[in-house]
Amino acid sequence: MLTRKQIDLLNFIHQRVQRDGVPPSFDEMKEALNLRSKSGIHRLITALEERGFIRRLAHRARALEIVKLPEILSGQAASGFTPEVIEGDAPSAPHPGDAMPLETAAMARDLPVMGRIAAGVPIEAISNAERSIAVPDAMLGAQGDHYALEVRGDSMIDAGINDGDVVVIRETATADNGDIVVALLDDHEATLKRFFRRGGAIALEAANPAYETRLLPEDQVKIQGRLVGLIRTY
Repeated sequence: MLTRKQIDLLNFIHQRVQRDGVPPSFDEMKEALNLRSKSGIHRLITALEERGFIRRLAHRARALEIVKLPEILSGQAASGFTPEVIEGDAPSAPHPGDAMPLETAAMARDLPVMGRIAAGVPIEAISNAERSIAVPDAMLGAQGDHYALEVRGDSMIDAGINDGDVVVIRETATADNGDIVVALLDDHEATLKRFFRRGGAIALEAANPAYETRLLPEDQVKIQGRLVGLIRTY
């Protein structure tokens, strides 16, 4: 049996993976559960791992994977969509819960890789497809058009997005607070950041303390899509 705090943490991790495709940081978990230190989060994660609800994966940022949900949360999960992280060097015959190898993904769609997106200082806007990449339908869901971008930079590393990863983006011109988005700045610079509205301005927040949050007038920022998945190769 899980404690209320363990259930709350598991539910928070599950919801963030559904929304962003990556687990939350320890700081985000600490804030969500109103704990004073990250040591409490470490204890909760250890307890969830010992009970078989989550698994920690070696050599990966935010290396948490939900293995199962308790009955109290499983009903919520049944109606939700969980974006996947696809590992390019995953085994050819994965076990349930393992990452799916790109070359064996069933019912996949080819998405255009529209170039590179800066997870750091904004770079030139993306416009032309350079190549395509196969992405499982399960990652995309049924709604909207999608495209892929290759990440350059480390400003989103605490969100589990590393230099060289390929992010899968659902096209949309709107975003909710906390979404990781592709933002076009002044019609010529594109960047991957977490989105927040602050009064009449837009805050584009990095997931790396080395980068400052950019606060821009609303008319200088156009949302071009929201993160729904991540593809990693080694």
